[in-house]
Amino acid sequence: MTGSSGENSEGGAPGGVAALEDRISGGRPELIVITGMSGAGRTRAAAALEDLDWYVVDNLPPTMLPPLAGMMVAGSGGGVRRLAVVVDVRGREFFQDLVSVINDLRDTGVDLRIVFLDASDAVLVRRFEQVRRPHPLQGDGRILDGIAEERRLLEHVRERADVVVDTSELTVHELARAISDIVSGPVERAMRVTIVSFGFKYGLPLDADQVVDVRFLANPYWVESLRPLNGKDKAVSDYVLSLDGARPFVDRYLSAIEPILDGYIKEQKPYVTLAVGCTGGKHRSVAISEAMATRLRAHGQRVRVIHRDLGRE
Repeated sequence: MTGSSGENSEGGAPGGVAALEDRISGGRPELIVITGMSGAGRTRAAAALEDLDWYVVDNLPPTMLPPLAGMMVAGSGGGVRRLAVVVDVRGREFFQDLVSVINDLRDTGVDLRIVFLDASDAVLVRRFEQVRRPHPLQGDGRILDGIAEERRLLEHVRERADVVVDTSELTVHELARAISDIVSGPVERAMRVTIVSFGFKYGLPLDADQVVDVRFLANPYWVESLRPLNGKDKAVSDYVLSLDGARPFVDRYLSAIEPILDGYIKEQKPYVTLAVGCTGGKHRSVAISEAMATRLRAHGQRVRVIHRDLGRE
């Protein structure tokens, strides 16, 4: 989102997001190792965790896990408290160390979980054929030869997994939902809402999921004492919200989109942008955006407000 004069503000449930995250994990850093069969959906699982604000590292040699875990426990990991690592047979000889590394990590101060993704041989063959790529272990043999060898190498890792997910019948969205269910608490289930105030004369925000027009309200621009102010100023905010229909609009609009927000979360779309427009993006849209943000935060949503066109006049 552009606009050199725009202002951002963000908030969430009482106590702050960081405090809530600490309550969920008991203050312990969290580490998830994503492993399993090639073609079973490791990349999509990693993307789902990234969408949930996990720090994701792909194709990491297992021997690098203890130093990373140690940095997280010591607080020297750059603020990373939730780390997801994809470890698989692409690591070749490095992969052989995974079982012993997992055993060592169980004794650290990290909340460790192993998520193993699997699928039937028939499904894996079909997926490799669809993307026209060889299995990483098939060599000069068939795809099935590579799958068999991989199952042999992963046997002991699968036995130590905390969760095994069979992705044979899952769509990419269903897999993302399954990963979310494994790791999510109140923080992850909260929608991340961006409210953008804008002026219609400068064009619609291109990334808006919902657009509302508040030009039905009287324009403070025509009140001489309010003209130089903007919707973040109390005088303008009080004026706009006292207008007939202003507060009922905020209440009813937020009630109307509540099932939409719930649906977005279920469909693995945890981010939504609501655009609120008036003529110039200075008075009405700013005041209504701030009022909407206050209401949503009171209901536990994480909200960021961007006043895109403030200061452009």
